[in-house]
Amino acid sequence: MLPAASQEPLAMSIKTLLLLAVLALIVSSAHAGPAPGRDLRVIVVGGNSNYPPYQFLDKTGEPRGFIVDLTRAIARVMGMQIEIRLDDFGKILKELDSGEVDMLEGLSYSDARAQEYDFSTPHSIIVQAIFARKGTPAVKSLEELKGKKVLVHSGGGMHSYFQDKHLDADLVLTGSPRETLQQLAAGRCDYAVVALLPAMYIIREEKLSNLVPVATNVAPQRYYCYAVKKGNAELVAQMNEGLSILKKTGEFNEIYDRWIGVLEPQRTSWLDVAKYAALVVMLGTVLWSYSLRRQVAQRTESLSNALAELQRNQQQLVQADKMAALGILVSGVAHEINNPTGIILMNMPTLKKIFRDAELILDRYQEEEGELTLGGIRYQRVRQEVPLMLDEMQDGAERIKKTVEDLKNFARKDDEARKELLDFNQVVQTAVRLVDVAIRKFTNNFSVDYAEALPAVFGNEQRLEQVVVNLVMNAGQALPDPSRAIALQTGYDAGNGRVLLTVRDQGSGISPEHLKHLTDPFFTTKRESGGTGLGLSISANIIKDHGGEIAFDSRLGEGTTVTLSLPAAVAGSNNGQ
Repeated sequence: MLPAASQEPLAMSIKTLLLLAVLALIVSSAHAGPAPGRDLRVIVVGGNSNYPPYQFLDKTGEPRGFIVDLTRAIARVMGMQIEIRLDDFGKILKELDSGEVDMLEGLSYSDARAQEYDFSTPHSIIVQAIFARKGTPAVKSLEELKGKKVLVHSGGGMHSYFQDKHLDADLVLTGSPRETLQQLAAGRCDYAVVALLPAMYIIREEKLSNLVPVATNVAPQRYYCYAVKKGNAELVAQMNEGLSILKKTGEFNEIYDRWIGVLEPQRTSWLDVAKYAALVVMLGTVLWSYSLRRQVAQRTESLSNALAELQRNQQQLVQADKMAALGILVSGVAHEINNPTGIILMNMPTLKKIFRDAELILDRYQEEEGELTLGGIRYQRVRQEVPLMLDEMQDGAERIKKTVEDLKNFARKDDEARKELLDFNQVVQTAVRLVDVAIRKFTNNFSVDYAEALPAVFGNEQRLEQVVVNLVMNAGQALPDPSRAIALQTGYDAGNGRVLLTVRDQGSGISPEHLKHLTDPFFTTKRESGGTGLGLSISANIIKDHGGEIAFDSRLGEGTTVTLSLPAAVAGSNNGQ
């Protein structure tokens, strides 16, 4: 047994060891695993209490926002028990490190942070913007803030970005994005750098009407993710799987639209000017188009009346030098049609340039203000459709111009039309492509058989394509329903040195008394549906000009076969090569 004098130092040593053991236990528990006394079945999800519309506390102290609803939806589909805890972001980040919080709802990804945390698939993309009071000189980039006092959220992504990039600005730190904008509105500094969507949300909620964004996308987009301490990959995998499920079911988009898609920030004067200027351009385009269409309609009505009058006097024209009379008529009609057509073709490039310039304003407006509608139509659709409408209008005007040229060619042979060696199969293929959409409306049973080793023909490619298009369209219009067939076939009559095209349809057929008049000018059996009787007449003239022939064989109720023949350029040659 030890003496009393020796027992006292020993007792002191034991107490010291026990104290050190307790301290070691406390330290180890602060750096590893969940906090003691916590229900480990419940996952504590931390977030920023002042970062709307992503995550914030409402007036009753309840967690609200896009990521809050997203987290709850993921927990539901994955069968997870969660507790959402929103507080000062710096405090929440420390609680993640200490184990009191299992996961953060939103943390911007960076390579440096990836050394310490595991990140989920991004659920949001954060766009940074420069804000200023109305009337403050605008800036376009962070570099232009050099030497100026700039408000930023302390510890936020842009605070780190300014430090990492060594941007020479006089930073004034605040406690939250809301405080940042409030101080800017109160005049403490001239500029603030804040995430765009949270800023617009706060400006609307706080009625900070004197603030406007002067530049957007001023820094690389930051990916906002769920984040956990290194080593908790299983929880990250659960969140990724939940995100994937919500995106596939469409619930992710519903949550996004509820919080972010419906944001309509307060409009500012200069954006109003841009908006109304764009609307004026659009309205002007529509009115201009309407005016041009009226002129074309009036000229078309005049042409229809002239054609009707010509039909009533057709027999007299045939007896009194028909071609000369038609030449005079066509010249007058061509002049009347060319005037409005020329206006369309002259002004359409200007309208396209106007809309392209307006697009820049409209794109920026929608980027900064949110969803935009023009004439009751969403801007994204207008942006896609208006250029197509303008192209269609220009194409229609060019087709009118081409028709007028064909009318002139009908009355006056054009010896200057350029002719060259052509692969007739390619001519037919091009024509079929041009009428592909119309063919699919006419029939579900369309076929083409191209002969091999077809000799070349000598002719004008565009005019021959026009003939094939006309024959195919006539065949389609003759079909009573889409179940009836149209068949094209090219071939070569070696005995006569002729390249052939046959167009067969299972249409209604043509009566014998009409068959002999098919190529007469202005003869048509489709007057009520807008037929002019010029298509086959012009086509026959083109083929005649190429030294060829068109023949028709038809029976009522059985269909029609049209045979087109052209002289081969070199008998027996292989595709003219």
